[in-house]
Amino acid sequence: MRTLYLLRHGKSSWDDPTLADHERPLASRGRRAATMLAEHLGANRVRPALVLCSSAVRTRETLDLVLPALGPDVEVRVEDELYGAEAEELLDRLHRIDGEIDSVMIVGHNPGLQDLALALAVDGEPSALAQLDEKFPTGALATLAVGGTRWDELGPGDAHLASVVIPRHLRP
Repeated sequence: MRTLYLLRHGKSSWDDPTLADHERPLASRGRRAATMLAEHLGANRVRPALVLCSSAVRTRETLDLVLPALGPDVEVRVEDELYGAEAEELLDRLHRIDGEIDSVMIVGHNPGLQDLALALAVDGEPSALAQLDEKFPTGALATLAVGGTRWDELGPGDAHLASVVIPRHLRP
């Protein structure tokens, strides 16, 4: 069984309109949400073997806040190609993951993450599917069970949407 975690970065700050999109940091709300999500990840023992993170400031800051909850053995790769990647590009990146890795987290952006989750999920928990179809808010985490499919074979309909966690639904 392989597991794919899709984590959208926390709410970003628009305080400095001169910053390029790639350079925008997390807003205080985004930091609080990432901290609550980290507590959830730790309590539920979410332990991806590999984390792929967009190079944008807000994704790296989100990762910094959740990383301690992911355990000591996680491998982290920050990759420019994940910034603004569309679903097809994210799927192509997943196809290049070593077959020995059983769980991957992508820390990235919408609409790519939401579109990827919707394409991969053939079924799932009904409220999670409804949430994902409606909106994948900042700081949200989608967990997909990939089953026996290899990363290099992963395609539409190959996953089960196990859950969608939204920080505002977590207790502070």
